Amino acid sequence: MWHNARLSAGAENNPNATETSNKQKVPAMSFFISDAWAEGGAAAGQQGSLMDMLPLLLIFVLFYFMLIRPQAKRAKEHKNMVAALAKGDEVVTQGGMVGKIVEVDDSFVSLQIADGVNVKVQRQMVASLLPKGTFKAD
Repeated sequence: MWHNARLSAGAENNPNATETSNKQKVPAMSFFISDAWAEGGAAAGQQGSLMDMLPLLLIFVLFYFMLIRPQAKRAKEHKNMVAALAKGDEVVTQGGMVGKIVEVDDSFVSLQIADGVNVKVQRQMVASLLPKGTFKAD
């Protein structure tokens, strides 16, 4: 079995090694690598934890203004629109049906989708109001 003396000798035979004050050989690359030191007291730890939470807080604020707030606003507008439904309004349901409201109940509305054809749907399934005169029953 052969043996490479240069690899196994370590820093003693390393031509790139430098000598320190106590005559110990240290590889030259150790000057480029910083030593790891433990952190100080509790005050530094608390300031660090606040800085660690800052990206999380920024992400939450971003989500609030870009997702949560607009969705809540849209839901509130839909709730107000559904509460204000009245006889004669022309609407589109979430299923894509277009019709004119002929009867309004607490939880249902009757839509006229064609002459003599009325369909009963839940109030919450009304997606949007159409401008007057858009729907013409055949």
